Amino acid sequence: MRAMWTKAKAMAQQAPPERNRWVDFLRAFSILAVVIGHWLVAAPYIDGEGEVVGGHLLGILPWTQWLTWGFQVMPIFFLVGGYSNGVSWSAQLRDKKPYSEWFASRIQRLINPVFPVLLAWAVFAFFGTQLGVGREVVKLATSLALVPVWFLAVYLLVTALVPFSYAAWQRLGFWSFAWLVACAVLVDMLTLFYRVPYINFANFLFVWVGIHQLGYAWRDGRLNGGGRAAVWFGGGLLALGLLVGLGPYPVAMIGVPGAELTNSMPPTLALFALGVTQAGLVLGLEGAGRKMLENLRVWTATVLLNGMIMSVYLWHLTAFVLVMVAAWLGGGIGLRVDPGSPEWWLARPVWFALYIAVLLPLVAIFSRWERGFGPARDGRPVPHWRLVLGLLMICTGLAMTAAISIASPEGVTGVRLWVVALPFVGAALVGFGPVYRSSLKRG
Repeated sequence: MRAMWTKAKAMAQQAPPERNRWVDFLRAFSILAVVIGHWLVAAPYIDGEGEVVGGHLLGILPWTQWLTWGFQVMPIFFLVGGYSNGVSWSAQLRDKKPYSEWFASRIQRLINPVFPVLLAWAVFAFFGTQLGVGREVVKLATSLALVPVWFLAVYLLVTALVPFSYAAWQRLGFWSFAWLVACAVLVDMLTLFYRVPYINFANFLFVWVGIHQLGYAWRDGRLNGGGRAAVWFGGGLLALGLLVGLGPYPVAMIGVPGAELTNSMPPTLALFALGVTQAGLVLGLEGAGRKMLENLRVWTATVLLNGMIMSVYLWHLTAFVLVMVAAWLGGGIGLRVDPGSPEWWLARPVWFALYIAVLLPLVAIFSRWERGFGPARDGRPVPHWRLVLGLLMICTGLAMTAAISIASPEGVTGVRLWVVALPFVGAALVGFGPVYRSSLKRG
């Protein structure tokens, strides 16, 4: 850890003065908030019959659903993504470099860290099945541990559309955002009032690309200033309150077991409003935040976290599962307390300390995957058909991993090999490994 801190400090000191450190801070903050939220909301316990029950805090204590307005911070990540992608893509256009080079570097940063966690759980599913572990148990463990990969599938699609979304922003400005809001409204109307099947999945793009557009606005200085930020915050909060209070949308901004409607899978207009609210809030705090990040220790910690943030995100539920398994093997220690009881809340710091203790070595081992690998080659542009096909295969594999699990209910291996294989084959099509390294060296 000391060596990592020293390296991060050196990188922090080399950061150019014009760099917006608040962007880096918000990227790390949003992911850490998701990690804490996941650790808090998952509440397994052992019932009176000695069976492990996968409790969900939002279902057990309905008042905690209001907390999701603070812990559902994926909109902030997409806001930051819009800012960062606006900076990098505008530079790519200025230097007249190909889209394939730019997109390949983005894929590397997102997909490289996925491979070890995906392989680790595929190996677990295979050997667990061969050793006679119940297939439902195997599926429960793998599904829980690999939930985070759904986000990467969506973010990759949003990133792939940057040439179009950025061009729309340059030409239409805030109208490019307004059109996406209108599309999200239309989708929700068709879903809620006309029961059109599957149309709601279109909001994965309309909502998240919409928040991403606000990142372009931030980067261009169109949202800066306390007054403008306050307007966006107040308008978003008012819309959110009306949608939840008078409309059909639930309070929880993530899924609740047994609920008829979820605001996140796929996203709804209510989550869109939350994203606008959060954008206004964090932009209103930008001045104070950038001043805070002038402190070298705070900035170094931000740089350190950003260097391993995807590993933290991808492995945090694996750490959770490992701690739960250890507690179960230890006779159910700590698992015989009712979730939501005073004793349960008092025990949270202890459990969190255990999760962190298990997560840190996992991050130390696997964070190197965030930096890429493989020998460099000439880095010639990848044909667009390979980019498109590779992207679709990666996103399909990640989406299926989260939706149906890599664990198979039948078959000899106990693994849905096609689900595991899709991201690898897709990454190979877009030039996984070697092209990325050469792209980064030139960029």
